[in-house]
Amino acid sequence: MNKPKSLVTTFLCFSQLILLLSVQPLYPAQNEQVKIIPEPVKVIEKQGEFVLDNNVVLVAISSDDTLNETIKWFSDKIATSTGIKMPQCKESSNNQKSINLILEKRKNQVIGNEGYVMSVNPDNIIVKANSASGIFYGLQSLLQLLPPSIESDSVIKNTRWTIPCVEITDYPRFGWRGLMLDVARHFFTKQEVMAYIDQMVKYKYNTLHLHLSDDQGWRVEIKSLPQLTNIGAWRVERTGRFDTFSPAFANEPATYGGFYTQDDIREIVEYAAKRYVTILPEIDVPAHSLALIASFPNLSCTGKQYSVDPGTDFYTHKLADNVLCIGNDSVFIVLDKILTELAGMFPCKYIHIGGDEAYKGFWDQCPKCRQRMKDENLKNTDELQSYFIKRVEKILKSKGKQLIGWDEILDGGLAPEATVMSWRGSKGGIAAATMQHNVVMCPWSNCYLDLYQGDPSAEPPTYGICRLSDTYNFEPVPEGVNEKYILGGQGNLWTESVPNIRQAEYMTWPRGMALAEVYWSSKKNKNWDWFIQKMEDHFLRLDAADVKYSRSTFNAVVTPRKTWNDEIAVTLSTEVKGLSIYYSFDNTFPDKFYPLYKEGEILTFPKGSDHINVITYLNNKEIGQRLCISKQELENRATE
Repeated sequence: MNKPKSLVTTFLCFSQLILLLSVQPLYPAQNEQVKIIPEPVKVIEKQGEFVLDNNVVLVAISSDDTLNETIKWFSDKIATSTGIKMPQCKESSNNQKSINLILEKRKNQVIGNEGYVMSVNPDNIIVKANSASGIFYGLQSLLQLLPPSIESDSVIKNTRWTIPCVEITDYPRFGWRGLMLDVARHFFTKQEVMAYIDQMVKYKYNTLHLHLSDDQGWRVEIKSLPQLTNIGAWRVERTGRFDTFSPAFANEPATYGGFYTQDDIREIVEYAAKRYVTILPEIDVPAHSLALIASFPNLSCTGKQYSVDPGTDFYTHKLADNVLCIGNDSVFIVLDKILTELAGMFPCKYIHIGGDEAYKGFWDQCPKCRQRMKDENLKNTDELQSYFIKRVEKILKSKGKQLIGWDEILDGGLAPEATVMSWRGSKGGIAAATMQHNVVMCPWSNCYLDLYQGDPSAEPPTYGICRLSDTYNFEPVPEGVNEKYILGGQGNLWTESVPNIRQAEYMTWPRGMALAEVYWSSKKNKNWDWFIQKMEDHFLRLDAADVKYSRSTFNAVVTPRKTWNDEIAVTLSTEVKGLSIYYSFDNTFPDKFYPLYKEGEILTFPKGSDHINVITYLNNKEIGQRLCISKQELENRATE
């Protein structure tokens, strides 16, 4: 969806920071033992602890198949890392410690459908909820009360598995708490998608939006249209910087890609459902459709034969011939077939149809599109796109599905029952909510997980910037908007520059933790300093689970500025409080014996110097990555 820019990549020594964070908290703890992300509605700490050992039984009585799945999941999770196999009982005896899972017979109106109430005492743990999903989220919180090594995929011996005594009441602020994974630009296997689901549910996400088609690939089997996966799922292999690749050469084999069979999709959907995650499928039309057009060239206005794009500078000319011909009835026949089969695979009430970034120049020149505009009395190509979206909505309604699309679907007139996913800021969401349409908020500046997390000089190359504080400080409900139309929001991970699952993890965490707190926790309970304190503990949990993540929030923030005589200067700061910044201009690497930056100080380059080097420390120990930024790069940033 967006286009990256090239910058230098460097990496942090992870092991040093892991050791530091494990022994050196950044701030005094708000709750010394309860470090749950997202922050619960109410936490009351008590004296004592519950010791999980071989004497504990799991007490649960249910005819609810989904709860039985949750009970099995929890038992298996505990056994995997602790070796403790808890017997399941209908009730516990007086001398037995127990974990009790209770579905309320009389609904608790406070906690709603996904909330829970948990009480931890030395002899028992009680988790109550109105639904199986509430029990599941309560157990996620319970796992976060155990030591970080609970996330290990093998038994950790000689560990005392303790849970602090506590009372928790918790429920979500929003019903839609999602992450989007773009599997079109780079294909991720079924197993990798399932692993991503396991990571996201730890933070109480309940929606996974799969971007299944784009110019770089078609990722889902449509049995009535085998060309889509025979041709559209494959492209020539290129490695390096997306947006700079050469197009396919003559007779070059298309070997890179892949797709999910319908059986794969059903397996992913079932796996997600057992974890209370809904899979939202997206087929991006009428633009971003080159993989579809490569499979069926007659569906574009030009009818030209293209290969699936490997990641060229296709978009830089703003003339992308990747749009479907709206004047061609064959387009709607093909889409009907696609949406029929898609509706059969995905129980989600929505199907996402994209609708974004359509270059309309080909429609202006296309005789079929001009005839469609004349026949339908459409004034311009914005209204032509609106016609397309409204017609697709009718197809979806015939399949029992609702339409959701990016905020460009507002252009030319919004379809009658459409839900808008607002990504170009909040403006589209405000407009849709004002028209009493439901909205999912995911503005790129706060929710795009493919953007830089810190200074570009120390990050894999991408475009734009979205720091951890940008995600955490996001407020999904714009001022003056009726909150009932804001379903919630999601973080979007576009994968042009994310070629593998390890990089997907790195880009998601910890920003995914921050957004989880945005969409679950109440506004009054959010606290940046306390979130950072909790994040330290969760880094150890990610380490135990072998999940990759970013520590860019500990790096210095280097801000260029121009002096009175038009020279470049910089100011330095940090996202995290309490860090010290040291710097050098002499091409050597600074440490704590170098000049210490003073808050508000303006640093100018000495004569002959062409780089600044910066490092952050916490309590006399190095914590951040060393940034090395050229004077020329800072001048470029100052003029952008």
